[in-house]
Amino acid sequence: MKAILVTKHGGPEVLEYTEIADPVPGEGQLLVDVDYAGVNYIDTYFRSGTYASEPPYIPGTEGCGRVVDDPLGEIAPGTLVAWHDAPGSYAEKVAVDRNRLVAVPEGVQPEVAASMLLQGMTSHYLLHGVRDTRPGDTMVITAGAGGVGLILTQMAAALETTVYSIVSSDEKEDLAYKAGATKVFRYGDKGSALAEEIKEANGGKGVNVVYDGVGRDTFQFALEVTGPRGLVCSFGSASGDVEPFKIQELNQHGALFLTRPSLKHYVATDEEFLMRAQAVVRAIEDGTVRMRVHPPYELKNARKAHEDLQARKTTGSVVLKIERD
Repeated sequence: MKAILVTKHGGPEVLEYTEIADPVPGEGQLLVDVDYAGVNYIDTYFRSGTYASEPPYIPGTEGCGRVVDDPLGEIAPGTLVAWHDAPGSYAEKVAVDRNRLVAVPEGVQPEVAASMLLQGMTSHYLLHGVRDTRPGDTMVITAGAGGVGLILTQMAAALETTVYSIVSSDEKEDLAYKAGATKVFRYGDKGSALAEEIKEANGGKGVNVVYDGVGRDTFQFALEVTGPRGLVCSFGSASGDVEPFKIQELNQHGALFLTRPSLKHYVATDEEFLMRAQAVVRAIEDGTVRMRVHPPYELKNARKAHEDLQARKTTGSVVLKIERD
């Protein structure tokens, strides 16, 4: 089969389009023909070696495709399924754990299904796991027009919260407003000025929570814009890891709480995975969440997808389309 292979850590140039043997499903797994593979920022961390990974390996963990074979005979061949935790998804075929996939409802496009679980469940646990979101809560979302940012904004707006979104362009500002942001702000060399600008919009006080997927470049801002006893939720590191800081800073900014979560700890059991996955599918079916998918890249162009993602040239979710001969 055709696949993307990483033989050494590095930049997007290490993503090699090549021929490799088909995967052999293990116990509790199904073999699936991949139609679309989801591309997520975490894939770049594993590729670069920022997160532990052992080359050679096939990147990607989520996607959408049709079942080829279920050894237990419970899922019919041809059934369209989506998954979020199947290493090796940048390929024509992948082995998927049966307890980590969902059937794709009729009417949900496969390119949407391919990218809905990781970003959708991330948004869900941020709002219904990291904290108990209530109507009237105020929040800042950095990278507001990214894959998670747009979904998180829509879910938060549906809960009747106030959402301040931060983006980098006119196009992304428009997308953030369409997703339900209360007010949209721009990045730049504003530093503390941006925090004060948002506080002014928020009635002169800091917000209840900051959902920060950027990391190093926005962490100090996040401390400054959060109100007393508020939460800084640093769930991503697009600009690099947050630099060491003195824990006393949390006290100085108003006895803040700080967390660095990841999805795996909020879908640790099959029951929790199913609960969050079903919540995401329902939100897409009933229109609460409208997924925006960047024009798909061909599998062989995975390098370009990573380059554009890291250069913030994409909006919404990013997927690779697998076209077979």
